[in-house]
Amino acid sequence: MNLRGIRSTTVPNIDGSLNTEEDDDEDDVVDLAANSLLNKLIRQSLVESSHRVEVLQKDPSSPLYSVKTFEELRLKEELLKGIYAMGFNRPSKIQEMALPMMLAHPPQNLIAQSQSGTGKTAAFVLAMLSRVNALELFPQCLCLAPTYELALQTGRVVERMGKFCVDVEVMYAIRGNRIPRGTEVTKQIIIGTPGTVLDWCFKRKLIDLTKIRVFVLDEADVMIDTQGFSDQSIRIQRALPSECQMLLFSATFEDSVWQFAERIIPDPNVIKLRKEELTLNNIRQYYVLCENRKDKYQALCNIYGGITIGQAIIFCQTRRNAKWLTVEMMQDGHQVSLLSGELTVEQRASIIQRFRDGKEKVLITTNVCARGIDVKQVTIVVNFDLPVNQSEEPDYETYLHRIGRTGRFGKKGLAFNMIEVDKLPLLMKIQDHFNSNIKQLDPEDMDEIEKIEY
Repeated sequence: MNLRGIRSTTVPNIDGSLNTEEDDDEDDVVDLAANSLLNKLIRQSLVESSHRVEVLQKDPSSPLYSVKTFEELRLKEELLKGIYAMGFNRPSKIQEMALPMMLAHPPQNLIAQSQSGTGKTAAFVLAMLSRVNALELFPQCLCLAPTYELALQTGRVVERMGKFCVDVEVMYAIRGNRIPRGTEVTKQIIIGTPGTVLDWCFKRKLIDLTKIRVFVLDEADVMIDTQGFSDQSIRIQRALPSECQMLLFSATFEDSVWQFAERIIPDPNVIKLRKEELTLNNIRQYYVLCENRKDKYQALCNIYGGITIGQAIIFCQTRRNAKWLTVEMMQDGHQVSLLSGELTVEQRASIIQRFRDGKEKVLITTNVCARGIDVKQVTIVVNFDLPVNQSEEPDYETYLHRIGRTGRFGKKGLAFNMIEVDKLPLLMKIQDHFNSNIKQLDPEDMDEIEKIEY
């Protein structure tokens, strides 16, 4: 099929067919809940966090335990079997510190910072399963998640880890799971979204919160980003008994998340990850002055032709530009894939997996991919458009997260910014903000381009 002449509003699907979109001029907005689910899907195995773990105990005088094996936790035999059946051989870094606190007697409350893929879900599922009494047929553990999909993901972990725990069952308090008023709920573990859980507790009287032993609030940063969820979560928490164990997890801890966490979790132990030092030190940055989109594309082709590339991620600000660029590169015979906001999370996960497997050398994306997706082979990042915020000022954090894709794992990386002349002041602000050096590159000077070594 000849794609010449197809422009802007047309996007190649994964199967090579084309479809048309209306809202392509919009910036792609990062959906935190979708991002979190995406990370869960693409991180099927544990990633070993490089972060330093800091522990703040509510009672600094009590001894601090960490474990190197699951046996040290003296778990029920059926739980240990479940853990090993899931492929966990030893605790991850965050589990080493968190599990002794989470399984302590008497129970201790915990606020923990943990990314997807660090074994966080397995840790709190273990806490829930270890405190459940299978002979008591009423809800004893309650886990709040921000979306239906994330609730199901957690439920799957409960089912896998609890495979050998006879008579322990899970129920989902999510929209669409209609339970008639007056039904007796006999499942011991309830996983749901705040609105539906609130409805089940106070309106339908399906859950007696005074009997809950473990309360988990997962993805707190996503929760407070969603209208109404923080208030609903606080209403649920206030009805819990004082002896209920309360556990809160969040990938990030901006001030707003901290304030929420401290309101909802009394007397907590805290596990924090030292901030990942995303740095631009081992990344060489360049900029190319361009007249227009075509000009940018030509410069990109010259750079691409002059440098040996592992894999590259190219960031565009709008879906329209991302789609246009994808079509151009495919026409020129490049193996590229497109990641943008209108795809389902499952489609995105599949595209990222293909990119990781090296099936495509170039990933073109909007801001949906700026965070959390680690592909070790990425050696080049291209800003086809500079990241700007609503007021057309530089978005420094997004710049850092985009460029930070390439210099991970101690590797050296390259970053190229394609900019129109009128955007040069924005680039200079970025340079000053990070106190780094962004060199101008002449895209016509192939000798200069070929001198750029890793």
